[in-house]
Amino acid sequence: MSNYINNVKLFFKRFFLVVLLYQICRLLFYFFNQSAFDTITIKTFLGGLHFDLSAIAYINILFAVLHLIPGNFKNKQRYQKTLKITFFTINLVFILTNFVDFEYFKFTGRRSTYGMITASGMENEIGGLILSFLQEFWFLPIIGIILAIVFWKMIPNLKPTHDSTASNLNIVKQTALFILLTGLVFLMGRGGFQKKPIRIVDAVNYGSISQSSLVLNTPFCILKTIGKKEALENPNFFSTEELNTIFNPVIATNPNKPQTNQNVVVIILESFGRENIQRGQTPFLDSLITKSLFFENGFANGKLSIDAVPSTLSSIPSLMNNSLITSSYSINKLYGLPKILKDNGYYTAFFHGAFNGSQNFDQYCKVAGFDAYFGKNEYEGPESFDGKWGVFDEDFFQFYCQKMNSFKEPFFTSIFTISSHNPYTIPEKYKGKFPKGTTKIHESIAYSDYALKQFFESAKKQDWYKNTVFVLTADHTSSEPTEQKFNTNVGKFRVPILFFNPGDENFGGISYRNTQQIDIMPSIVELLNIKTKMISFGKPYKSEKDFAVNYLDNIYHYIEGDYYMAFDGKNAIALYNFKKDELLKNNILKLESELAQKMERFIKAYVQSFNDRIINNKLTLQ
Repeated sequence: MSNYINNVKLFFKRFFLVVLLYQICRLLFYFFNQSAFDTITIKTFLGGLHFDLSAIAYINILFAVLHLIPGNFKNKQRYQKTLKITFFTINLVFILTNFVDFEYFKFTGRRSTYGMITASGMENEIGGLILSFLQEFWFLPIIGIILAIVFWKMIPNLKPTHDSTASNLNIVKQTALFILLTGLVFLMGRGGFQKKPIRIVDAVNYGSISQSSLVLNTPFCILKTIGKKEALENPNFFSTEELNTIFNPVIATNPNKPQTNQNVVVIILESFGRENIQRGQTPFLDSLITKSLFFENGFANGKLSIDAVPSTLSSIPSLMNNSLITSSYSINKLYGLPKILKDNGYYTAFFHGAFNGSQNFDQYCKVAGFDAYFGKNEYEGPESFDGKWGVFDEDFFQFYCQKMNSFKEPFFTSIFTISSHNPYTIPEKYKGKFPKGTTKIHESIAYSDYALKQFFESAKKQDWYKNTVFVLTADHTSSEPTEQKFNTNVGKFRVPILFFNPGDENFGGISYRNTQQIDIMPSIVELLNIKTKMISFGKPYKSEKDFAVNYLDNIYHYIEGDYYMAFDGKNAIALYNFKKDELLKNNILKLESELAQKMERFIKAYVQSFNDRIINNKLTLQ
């Protein structure tokens, strides 16, 4: 019996050694991302321990069985050696997934999930990107190796005694302990006795919303999403009739003027978050803003590049843990800008200078109804491969301009830039030409701004230029903003949105209404005087409505007027006046109960409408 007790002690010593290593990883995560978090409390770390125990228990449930199952065979040297090596290897792999988020969190604003770790849609780029990440963040592998050595050295070994008795009474006691202790490990895995096992969203119970990623750990998020397709639930807050009185995504346009037949060019700029504008890195875009209709309060509807395309071109926000493009709903029927404009006489094409298949944009283009897709494979021009992603922005912009010369008017095209993406490579001939700024991305932002300028210089010379509406936005914000206000759940979605109409000198100004990527589609339709009926989760730019919605860390972030609400899918959990309280310090949910009820009613209707139409493939009108 004493040998069995030694095995029990051995397992829990090893188990709590892993717990200790998870705490070290949390401290490292905080160290590398401390600018993203304001006040940290002991509750945050106690909550983190809760999620750590859950992840570690799930990962080690098999090892609990192998350590605790009755029988003297466990004392054999070969068995113990194999057990130690496999325990070390499996736990180390999961521990090291935390290292991904030490830097990747700066870009995504959330812990990585299984889908993000496996990099769906980036198979061509992943080899080069991993190499560049290892070169840039060389210190992470070193820390990982040190941690692995310490882990191996600290794993205790079994010290068997000469007690080899195996009486029936001992077997009964061992079996009872086995059932009790493996049950305890399973209980830790599910997070306690509550009705449902703890979920990623439960992290909000341990501090402010912005602390959720610090409470969580990456292995937990991977385990909760591995092998799962996006499965939305319809909350059914309201009847269909009541729902449509609160929020109805059906927009019918019936203009009293003829269709303008202007060309449309939508430019999505990689990582050109609002924090990068008008600070010296983007002189051309800054000048273009003064000649455009600029939306001061512009917001992205997601935090990843793959979220921006369906938001901008199909008016579908990213309100799921996976992007629509990679989710189980990726082949849902769409009636977005490509099909709307095609039905009204337009030729449509999408351009992306990265490897064909990158981000699954080519697949989206087929579903969305574009006539053509132009990627790295279709590029024609001087040798311009950046070694990682694809064609440098300057050369691909020129290729883009030349291709539009061959399109029959009216045409609708969209281009997604790539050079201001990590590892922020710019052509050798421009090294030292642009301001370095304060973070690594700033030089590549300045280069992409220069490439944008060169594109407009070429476009001005084309016959179609004066008959074209240009729409510019960013896919998402960039990492490591220099101002704390861009680290909040409002600031981390702020992007430039502007409409430039060179054929109309009177078109322009500044709008202070809350405008988002999903507003671009209905705004273009309205601007072109197109008669149609469509599903849009946004609103036209002339609308009196003043909302924006996005989703991060399993929380819906809803802006209305001067107020921001956090909604967990069932209830409002925070309310702030983000205009007066930029850093979101003062939760006024209880003080503004009437406003909170009104806003909560809207976001419930919005989420119900979105989920119902995604689940039931109702993004088009029959």
